[in-house]
Amino acid sequence: MPLKVTVFGAGSVGCHLGGALAASPRADCAVTLVGRAPAMADVRERGLRLSGGGRPDAHVPPRLLRTATEASAVAGSDVVLVTVKARDTRAAAEACAPHLGPHTAVVSFQNGLRGPEALREALPAGTPVVAGMVPYNVLRTGPAAFHQGTAGALMVDEVPAARPLVAALREAGLPVEPRADMRAVRYAKLLMNLNNAVNALSGLPLREQLGTRAYRRCLALCQAEALAAYRAEGVAPARLGPVPAAVTPLLLRLPDGLFRRAAAASLRVDAQARSSMWEDLERGRPTEVDALQGEVVALAARHGLAAPVNARLVELVREAEAAGPGGARRWSGPELYAALTAAR
Repeated sequence: MPLKVTVFGAGSVGCHLGGALAASPRADCAVTLVGRAPAMADVRERGLRLSGGGRPDAHVPPRLLRTATEASAVAGSDVVLVTVKARDTRAAAEACAPHLGPHTAVVSFQNGLRGPEALREALPAGTPVVAGMVPYNVLRTGPAAFHQGTAGALMVDEVPAARPLVAALREAGLPVEPRADMRAVRYAKLLMNLNNAVNALSGLPLREQLGTRAYRRCLALCQAEALAAYRAEGVAPARLGPVPAAVTPLLLRLPDGLFRRAAAASLRVDAQARSSMWEDLERGRPTEVDALQGEVVALAARHGLAAPVNARLVELVREAEAAGPGGARRWSGPELYAALTAAR
């Protein structure tokens, strides 16, 4: 029998994952996408178009995908991939709970630190909850069209409940790495995601923004505060790249020429790649800044520390949200760096 996979919260990341599984005969998955009505109508009409990630462009015809807008569609699933925004996790769990089977694996592929815990708290006791991590950027480029702009391997808890999904993802050509240290992985991913706000306020493609020292110095300030809070919490973030997390702020502060030589892999980003927070601002949606910079502020406060740079970025993103689509200020690197250092 096909592996029955339901994506709950089928936005950019969810459609990318679900589409890749549905398109692969080897993966042998029956995929259901649960999302907003307009987006699901586009999928029913057009199917999905997937690009980037070093793979050939693909069209997933509508006949290979089931779409729905209600949580009841998770009934009968072997695996549910939760890809809703962090703030919606508890509501998603409560909506899905009455329809889950006792052995349905629920996988959190979300930003922030609290997704798996929020799911465990709201789902029936004994529900297999699996922590996951998506390392790359996926951008909606048109109706039912999604582009993977950066690379990396998916990561999931190394537990029996995750094994069928891991096998299916590999058959679909998506690199995936089971990990026994997913808590440390999630803390490391948060460090990376602190760039989402910087990128969103810059208004630039990721490659251009990361190639500019002033913006990197803004990210270094954010990461330094986060690492101080991590030390107080007793957490050592996992090493996800060639450089240990503790060294990354030093690397980010290097002049552009030295940074390009020392961190060439960080700039292997295609020209379309932008952060999900940039896309949220462009489309007039609430961002996840509370689950990123806001999480650092809360963690620091728990240990009597301050995180003024991250707090200021929360304020600036909130101002951008209030300005509406197309109305947000585009900050130059020096302007943003000056605003953040003034907050310290």
